[in-house]
Amino acid sequence: MLSHLKGRLARRLTMLAATVAVLCIFPTLAAGQDQPPPKWELFGGYSVFDPGATINGELPGAILPLSSRLEWNPRGAGASVTYDFNSWLGLTLDTSTHWGSGESGLAKRLDDAAFSNLSIGPKITFRHKRFSPFLEVLVGDHRLMPDAFQDVDKLGVMIGGGIDVNVARHLALRLIRADFVLSNYRYGPSSVPSTEIRGLRAQTGLVFTFGGGAAPPPPSAACSIQPAEVFAGDPVTATATGSNFAPKPAVTYSWNGTGVKVTGSDATAQIDTTGLQPGAYAVTANLSNGRRNGSASCSARFTVKEPRPPVISCSADPTRIEIGATSAIHSDASSPDGRRLIYSYSASSGDISGNGPTATLSTHGVQPGRITVTCNVNDDRVPALTASSTAMVDVQAPPPPPPPPPPAPEIKQLEAKLTLHTIYFQTARPTADNPEGGLLDSQAQILLALADNYKNYLKYMPDAHLILSGHADPRGTEEYNKALTERRVQRTKSFLVEHGVPADHFELKAFGKDEPLTAEQIKQQMDDNPELSPAERQKMMRNLTLLVLANNRRVDVTLSTTGQQSVRRYPFNARDFLALISPKGAEKKPPVKKKP
Repeated sequence: MLSHLKGRLARRLTMLAATVAVLCIFPTLAAGQDQPPPKWELFGGYSVFDPGATINGELPGAILPLSSRLEWNPRGAGASVTYDFNSWLGLTLDTSTHWGSGESGLAKRLDDAAFSNLSIGPKITFRHKRFSPFLEVLVGDHRLMPDAFQDVDKLGVMIGGGIDVNVARHLALRLIRADFVLSNYRYGPSSVPSTEIRGLRAQTGLVFTFGGGAAPPPPSAACSIQPAEVFAGDPVTATATGSNFAPKPAVTYSWNGTGVKVTGSDATAQIDTTGLQPGAYAVTANLSNGRRNGSASCSARFTVKEPRPPVISCSADPTRIEIGATSAIHSDASSPDGRRLIYSYSASSGDISGNGPTATLSTHGVQPGRITVTCNVNDDRVPALTASSTAMVDVQAPPPPPPPPPPAPEIKQLEAKLTLHTIYFQTARPTADNPEGGLLDSQAQILLALADNYKNYLKYMPDAHLILSGHADPRGTEEYNKALTERRVQRTKSFLVEHGVPADHFELKAFGKDEPLTAEQIKQQMDDNPELSPAERQKMMRNLTLLVLANNRRVDVTLSTTGQQSVRRYPFNARDFLALISPKGAEKKPPVKKKP
């Protein structure tokens, strides 16, 4: 008897294991076809139950307990409702009932028992276009209702699964649902063995689905081309993007074009535009994953543009030169199509060199006259488009040589007449607000004499120029004194220019407070000054500190041709001497008081 029970239990477990194995195979088959899940599933159908148990119990007043093998029960119905959280996970509320045969008699009552359950638990579904296998675990109330004993409710478990065959959008046939049932019951005292349900419940019926997403859209494809406008010979890339294709199998691509050669077997392809005439062209991509209704196609167009030649303008700088000089040739070129440009040059005379936007024309050994320079530019197409422009350069004979300098004695006389004297300034003059001021009358008279003599000197020594060196007393910062001496040399130059000295005959130097005259040098200058009497020298020595400051507020003048330097003789007898020597500069006027 025990071996018989073990055999029946083994067959039930084997059957359940086979069902689970089938359910595990279907997810692999269904992996590539996810369907939109419904929100609700309502099942109703036929149910059979094999308890797989022996009922043990003791009737009231009986001396010995009774035992009988429970027969399988084909009289049943089942229903369940499932709420789906997503495409694979749901929560199922399940109920089923299996009623007895209704026959009388003690033997019939012992092996006949009704069974019902009300359970809840998770459901895992593997959805496919045609099949939807699932697994479930249900826990809840299991009621065993034998004819010979009272009804008993116990907590029980159902583990199993099934296969739904999708018939329509909202209807499926539950081909089979099989659950292994576990629960325990006791009919009598503890000495009576418990009744252990280790059975199998099997069902079939219809499943109605509600809610959920819409049916998946059909596969589609979109094509694009970059760039959309090109010139013949330019590279072009086409791209196809598929949508709503199943993840497996992989999508394959095939390309073709009208009047163009397309190379590629994946989502991108290359288009050969070599030799294409201007106009519009189209390419088409076909996408397929090998399934029924698993293909789509798309097209995109691109345009081959009419090529435009480059443009160029040519200029020379300078346009008038002497024989042997050079002129810079400038090309201002551009490509309306954005192509790379290549430059070249030619000239009707002379030598020209350069292969970029700028070239150089050399006129060494040419005859006087006009030279025509041609500037050429090509783009990088094959064949190239070109453009040209011209510029004119007038080549002139050099001017006659300057007259020979006068005999040496006459130049010496002019240089002797060219008296150079140092120019002195007031404290902090000229100011930044008035850079054209700060020159006192006595110093202006010195510059007037210098201008007249220097202009005569230039008639014979045209290459001569004056070197103006500015100095400041040591008071003030380095930056301040540097700027102050720059204003002093500029003021000296501007005065001389105003009185006829050419502006290009100067060299300006601003020393700031560098290279100052010392007290010993000032004493020596006073000793060398024939205009000062011994009494005046003694008086000046008592103000040596002020004299050192005043002697350093100056502009020295040097003649470039001879190196002759200006005489540093301070104007002690000038009418504006007090203004020059004052360490405070010009006096400020007191404010005007208003009348009451």
